[in-house]
Amino acid sequence: MATLKDLRARPYRLPLRAPLRWGRASELAELDHFLLTAELSDGSLGHAEVAVRPTIYGETPGGVLAALDYLRPRLLGLDVEDTEAVRKVLEGLPYNFALKGAIDIALWEAWARSQRQTLPQVFPPARHRVRVAYILGIASEEEALEDARFAYERGVRVFKVKVGRDLKEDLVRIQRLKEAFPDADLYADANQTLSPEEAIAYLRAWKEAGLLYVEEPLPVHQVTARARLKAEGVLPLIADDSVFTPDDLRRELELDTFHVLNLKPARTGFTWTLEMLALARDKGKRAMVGSQAQSGLGAYHSALMAFQKGVTEPSELAFHLKVLEDPFHFPPFREGWLYWEDLVEAGFDQDALARLEP
Repeated sequence: MATLKDLRARPYRLPLRAPLRWGRASELAELDHFLLTAELSDGSLGHAEVAVRPTIYGETPGGVLAALDYLRPRLLGLDVEDTEAVRKVLEGLPYNFALKGAIDIALWEAWARSQRQTLPQVFPPARHRVRVAYILGIASEEEALEDARFAYERGVRVFKVKVGRDLKEDLVRIQRLKEAFPDADLYADANQTLSPEEAIAYLRAWKEAGLLYVEEPLPVHQVTARARLKAEGVLPLIADDSVFTPDDLRRELELDTFHVLNLKPARTGFTWTLEMLALARDKGKRAMVGSQAQSGLGAYHSALMAFQKGVTEPSELAFHLKVLEDPFHFPPFREGWLYWEDLVEAGFDQDALARLEP
């Protein structure tokens, strides 16, 4: 039985083609991430991307390293097949979602290699293709059109549009996008920017504009208002910031606050992602797999989850297109779809790990 021999993190930086803006004031111009490596006693290695998001999870680069220093001695020596022991350690440290999600993914990959398997063999698909979505940040009309055109030319046919700062500007941008890409689907992500008083008007306007659904229109702490908004049935609501953990999801399911669950393996790894997907599926909820603004490495791991049973909606697997020079070669999209055979064939370039620059 292989035990965990080492856990280490190496920082790297990947600039974006243009800044991503969302919410009331958030902006991301480059990926300051870590490569998390798990090494087992038999020499098997697993890798994962730690997506550091201070304004979302409160994790800073220094905080990631401090949390890893805390977790490492508690994890080293554990049998990687003793999933309960590993989970107990990880859940014993609250928050630190990006680091713990990456540790979970890296351990799964290391274990798979110790069994002479690949991750696609460990997580076989429930379907042969999935629809992919691309995130458009808050930007001018021309910037949004240029960004969308770039992704459209690379096979994307679904766009998630960041909204919430200005309804009129949002609607004009959405209309321009629909005119430019009539065969594409759009949905909105408001990132908790609306108030309960204005939400109905915004949702009605977005519905009239032809959007599929809207993600987290209200602040997460306004739980009863979110439940009331869901009951209005204006537009299907996507849960994201309100469901960081399985316990969060159980609360939201009990209160019935959403229609579609956005799962992000970057924060829930494989273990919690699959648990949450099963919980949502059992309650008849739809699901998608979301991006935490990652490179092709993170997109590869998220894509494995997007092919699982219960994922019904387009999944955000195209953010890596925003990376200026992504060393991880993610497979191409074909007319809006990612095909399983392309994902399996591509995997990710092991040599890319050596090319990552701090």
